[in-house]
Amino acid sequence: MTDDALRFLIDADHGQFYVQDLDPYDAWMGDDATDRDLPPAGWTEEAVFVHRIGVEPHSISVGTARDDMVESLITVHASAPTVEPTAEHVVEADLDAPTGRLALYSPGVLPEDGPAVTVPAGRLRARVSYVPSGPPAVDTNGDPGHHFLYRIDLWPTDRARELVVLKQGPNPWG
Repeated sequence: MTDDALRFLIDADHGQFYVQDLDPYDAWMGDDATDRDLPPAGWTEEAVFVHRIGVEPHSISVGTARDDMVESLITVHASAPTVEPTAEHVVEADLDAPTGRLALYSPGVLPEDGPAVTVPAGRLRARVSYVPSGPPAVDTNGDPGHHFLYRIDLWPTDRARELVVLKQGPNPWG
């Protein structure tokens, strides 16, 4: 498998965008999301202030430093790539993608209007890196916050691993 990449701009409404295997995620939301016996998922306090990503079954929500248009790069690799040395913050988590089709959208972008990417079906490891950058080459609404390239590297994995922060950015951030 060769590395496949997609660079995109997205309206990170409410300071976030999603990387989801949509049909399995929707099924989980309908069946299990309100089960009080399951551990908390998504935007927990630790996710907001430490991880900067919210993790749920079949979904990763990427927290952004701006409620604005942001630039992202998603790349599918055959194996784990090297860590981006200029990244300010780097976190890894598992992402189950049984259909092999990921939707990229936000509260302000419907799934069918956002980009999509085909990935190897199954369990993936996802590394989200916050790489300092300049503003995107589009008009933005001028909201406050730092500009980052939100780099998402994905590769197949055969074992489940815990979420891990590889490089902790400053707090508060953005």
